[in-house]
This record gives sequence, structure tokens and C-alpha cells, in this order.
Amino acid sequence: MASTRTAEAKRWYFWPSVLQWVPTSIDHIITAENAFFSYIRTPYTQEQVNIGSGPPGSKVRWFRSVSNEPRFINTVTFDSKEGSPTLVMVHGYGASQGFFFRNFDALAKPFKVIAIDQLDWGGSSRPDFTCRSTEETENWFIDSFEEWRKAKNLSNFILLGHSFEGYVAAKYALKHPEHVQQLILVGPAGFTSDTEHMPERMTQFRATWKGAVLNHLWESNFTPMEVIRGLGPWDPDLVRRYTNARFTSYSNGDDLTEDSRLLSDYVYHTLAEKPSGELCLKYIFSFGAFAKSPLLYRAPDWKVPTAFINGHQDWMNYQGAQQARKNMKVPCEIIRVPQAGHFVFLENTVAFHSAVLYACRRFISPQKDNDSLPEGLVSV
Repeated sequence: MASTRTAEAKRWYFWPSVLQWVPTSIDHIITAENAFFSYIRTPYTQEQVNIGSGPPGSKVRWFRSVSNEPRFINTVTFDSKEGSPTLVMVHGYGASQGFFFRNFDALAKPFKVIAIDQLDWGGSSRPDFTCRSTEETENWFIDSFEEWRKAKNLSNFILLGHSFEGYVAAKYALKHPEHVQQLILVGPAGFTSDTEHMPERMTQFRATWKGAVLNHLWESNFTPMEVIRGLGPWDPDLVRRYTNARFTSYSNGDDLTEDSRLLSDYVYHTLAEKPSGELCLKYIFSFGAFAKSPLLYRAPDWKVPTAFINGHQDWMNYQGAQQARKNMKVPCEIIRVPQAGHFVFLENTVAFHSAVLYACRRFISPQKDNDSLPEGLVSV
């Protein structure tokens, strides 16, 4: 598997690292991940799970790529007690599994934790992106995850998705509810559309020249990662400043790492690698992160018990979930975590872990009377 990764990296970055304008590769990401994860106490295994070269039965390969090579999903599995419920954790847009670094040790005690890099992010394969519709793009993420599930021979698992991946996880559960015991959607995107739920301030901003420019960049698939690649070898220092400001400012009892440089290196390589699935946004959302195929309209079709977890200051609000719950025919809980925003799992880890355990209480302690919401959390 390592040789396939290396071959794929060489096709995109064929110059020695010191001579590359963007000094990174898939191998760089895996190396940075292993160094960064050395601070996680729970033993784990890392693997590149082969998901084939395209959707089952399809006449086209992943993203209509010209390559016949199989694609891989970067996966880490943490040691657990026999019989523990399986918790699959999937990161949001522009992120990778390492963003859950503050959560693995705590959640690996009650769960068998498996975390992945979505295809086209982190240390997973990055095929050329050629999707041209909402349906195509959604199926790309859903089908690639389903191929990964089959390769891992998983069923009856708890699926946790953050932000954009909350949207994908919900769509996956709508298509394959037989495999998912429980959904945990953390600050999920995609519940509402702009035509019905756009705040007035966003409408006014869109009418300005700045709004018009940003909307044009959105529709042109210009992503924040393009800025990083554009700065080339000067950008690692900028990313280091960002990670130090963004991830070391939360000190609720969890030290970041002994060496924040390892985190910065990891984040840089995951963001600077070849663009692929990051180009999906304009097919899933309109400018402002409003869904083109809102989950709200699928609420009557929901078949999996669901818990929503949002930080009190999360810019992805929970009102869409409240509206959807009215039409759901399955158990649905909405939990708000204080002193946290969109990255609730980094910003208030203790409360986030309590929220996850509460949402999964029937799998962890089914015989106990544990319906009381942990102190500090708010159910709405």
C-alpha cells in the first residue's frame, strides 16, 4: 500500500521536496500524522483501506479519473475493550481526522473508535474532481464511504460527522440506514436553503460589491486552500501562526501538545496537498453555506435515531434541526454545549465528551437509569 501512495504522490509532485513550490505529498501527510499522534496515549493502528477505483457497477471511475489505480481511505482504529460499541468519526470540510486529537483518548474508553480521512482529504487518495451536479457530488461522498464500510466489514455502528460531514453522514444514513445505529451530527451544515432561511444581513451583504466578489469566487471554486498553495514554501509559517492562534487558545484542562510544531506541520500538509474534494462546495451549497438539497426536506424519511451537538456560539445554528425534528419519526435530541463554537470538540472537550456519552447512553449502559442530562449541557 505504501508503494501505491508513493507512486500517486510522485505523479503530482515529481520534484524533490526542497525544490517544490508546494512542498508536500500524501507521504508527507502520513509522516506528519504519525509524529503528531505520538502524543495520543491510546494504542492505535493506521491503515490505507482500499476502496477500489470507482463506484460499484459504475462505468466511470472515481471522479472520472483516467487512472485505474485503486483509491485508499486513511483510517486509524484505537484499541478498545471487547464488545465496545463502534464509533466512526469523520471530520468536516478542509479538515482531517487529526482534528479530533483531543477526543481520541477519552472516547476510546467506552467505544471502539475508528476515525477516517474522507476520500480527497488528509492522508486519503485525491482523485481529480469532475463532478458537475449536486447529486453526483453527494453520491461521490456517500458511495466512497459505503465502499470503505464494506472493506472494513462494519455494521451497526454509531456515525459521528462534523460540519460538512454532518451533512454527508445524514445523507449516508438516509441511503443506508441498516448500518447505522445512531447518528451524531456535530454542528452540521445543510439543513436549510437560502431561499427560505437566509438572514437579512446575508441578503444585504450579497448586494454589496464585496458580497458579489466573494460569491464569484465561491462559484469559481476558489478555496482557502488555494491561498495556501499559492504562497508555496512561505506558507508553513503562516499555517503555524494560524494553528497556534486557533488551537492553543483553549485550555480547559487539555494541553495541546508538548510541541505545537507537530500540529502545524500536520495541518499544513493536509491543507496544501493536491486539490480534490474541496472543490465540492458550490455543488452542495450556495454562497453562505445554504444547502441546495436541504436536509430539512428529508426529515420525514429519517430512519436513524439522531443527536445534534452544537456549541452555544456555533455559527451553524440549531434552528434547522429543531424544524426538522417536528417531522422526524425517530428519536431526536438537540444538545447545546456552553463555552464552545463550531469546533466544539476542541473548545470544550469535557462537555463534548459528556454530550456524546449521553447521546449514546443506551449503547453504553443500557441497564442503568441515565436519562438525566449532564450538568452544564442544555437540551432544546
